Amino acid sequence: MAPLPGVTQIQGDITKVSTAQEIIRHFEGQPADLVVCDGAPDVTGLHDVDEYIQAQLLLAALNITTHVLKPRGTFVAKIFRGKDVTLLYSQLKIFFSSVTCAKPRSSRNSSIEAFVVCQNYSPPTGFMPNMSNPLLDHSYNVDFNQLEGPNRVIVPFLACGDLSAFDSDRTYPLQLEGDQQYEYTPPTQPPIRPPYEQACHLRRNNLLQKQDAPSTPGGDEMELPAESSTGTLSDL
Repeated sequence: MAPLPGVTQIQGDITKVSTAQEIIRHFEGQPADLVVCDGAPDVTGLHDVDEYIQAQLLLAALNITTHVLKPRGTFVAKIFRGKDVTLLYSQLKIFFSSVTCAKPRSSRNSSIEAFVVCQNYSPPTGFMPNMSNPLLDHSYNVDFNQLEGPNRVIVPFLACGDLSAFDSDRTYPLQLEGDQQYEYTPPTQPPIRPPYEQACHLRRNNLLQKQDAPSTPGGDEMELPAESSTGTLSDL
């Protein structure tokens, strides 16, 4: 970036606390009134991927913002407004009482780009900024289950309840006592037998081609075409 008159430029990693400290140092130890993030990834054209990476970039910007923004300050950041954007709004509302999304005229209508405007920075009582909050797939030497109070609210996720609870996406070994062996117990109530089960059985076994012909009022029997009965019952 070319130098700009009256502008101090710092090159640093926004996921490192040293960058936040460098910013505060230029402000003579005082927090900022406003943080603006215009960062965006090199888009791939795959919207799901681009939206995810942009969301992670926004959360990284929010993370460093918690280190440098003064109470009641404002945070403005670029956002890709996709189907899961309401989750980002909920995460931002943890730290700001007012969160709105703006689409300036300078932004193309064909672009999913927008800007989220977060006002009145007011983190939860007792919250301590922490650069070890998980971002992307980085590894951190932190036991998050030891965090207490508002510091359990991890920026990239809406952490509710006990973080050490069971994970619904994992399987766990059975906790059996002593020499107790696992014994399978069949379900008390088997699955229901739908009324169309017999029709499906007849269809699979090609038993719907023939059926008893109904009698006509005059006593003569009327023969039904095979395709008629097949076409009617095949919908079952």
